[in-house]
Amino acid sequence: MNESYREWLEQKKLRLQALDCYSAGVTPEGLAQQLGIDSSKIAKLNFNENLFVDRSRQTLLLKQVADEIDLRMYPEDEVPKLVKKLAEYLRIPQDYIVIGNAGDELLDRIIRLFIEKGDTALSFTPSFIIPQLCVKRQQGEYVTVPLKSDFQLDVPTMLNAFSEKTRLLYICSPNNPTSNQMKPEDIETLVKVFPGIVILDEAYSEFADYTFVPRIREFPNMIILRTFSKAFGLAMLRLGYAIANPELIEILTKKAPLPYPVSGFTIQMGIKMLENIDIMQTAVAALKVERERLIKSLNQIAGVQAFDSKADFVLMSTKLPADFVYTKLLNRGVMLKKWGKLLQYENCFRVTVGLPEFNAKLIESLKQINEE
Repeated sequence: MNESYREWLEQKKLRLQALDCYSAGVTPEGLAQQLGIDSSKIAKLNFNENLFVDRSRQTLLLKQVADEIDLRMYPEDEVPKLVKKLAEYLRIPQDYIVIGNAGDELLDRIIRLFIEKGDTALSFTPSFIIPQLCVKRQQGEYVTVPLKSDFQLDVPTMLNAFSEKTRLLYICSPNNPTSNQMKPEDIETLVKVFPGIVILDEAYSEFADYTFVPRIREFPNMIILRTFSKAFGLAMLRLGYAIANPELIEILTKKAPLPYPVSGFTIQMGIKMLENIDIMQTAVAALKVERERLIKSLNQIAGVQAFDSKADFVLMSTKLPADFVYTKLLNRGVMLKKWGKLLQYENCFRVTVGLPEFNAKLIESLKQINEE
């Protein structure tokens, strides 16, 4: 083997080893096998999936799509059709929208286009981890400012963190994992003076109180990320979109590395869901009701604190150690996202607002763990 190639490959491997990667962890089927139970008995409350969406109606739409599309063809006309439907749903012009392979792919695309080696990106902590991983892969620096004790933005400190190298600002609102929505006036203050691109991640906006989409024309440097994975319940298909002024949309569209980043089947399913918007609206309304019930039930358990939520998940902290609670819950077939310490709060977990029977299993398991 060529020695120069071997040396180059070893150096590349060393650099890649220094990069953190996303890991999904244990799967429901894997846990079910460990416990010797059917996977349908697992309370999967760790990925913020929306099970309130009517699966039977979704299945009917899937069958319609399968009958209507030709898998031998590239998706060309489908993209404009989806953009048109989204423009009608969002009440904005079509040239303000670009489609992507989930919000994550668009996030990665934006960072690849606007962050270079030596650039700095700014955000806050705790928050969504993917943008940090993407910036580091671009050999940029990712600077974070802790949220305040009420999970709101520390605007003065963030303003002081701006520098001549700061090229990107990432704001997740509603925020993952704290589940709160940032004050709109704080976001506006930051966006108006930020000297670069602002990504406003609104993946959970349908569950929240407000969105910046109607105001997008006011902020020429803002890119809003949205997804079909949460409210619309299309997590399996990976469909997302970005909203920005036409100048930025043109860059995101024409400078995308792939000619067809989203499958035609996925695009057509997005169109079907927008044509049957009541499926999403009914699911979101039901989830909000169950969200309040879940928060109330969690707060009635000794040693558990659940926080208010504007997303499809709830942040909670426990008096008992996080590792202990996490293991005990897994042994009972309950899957949560373990975070540990967040700001001043110990033993934190992110809990998907699941169907009532799964939430009931979580509540009963936590009570049993307390009694052991």
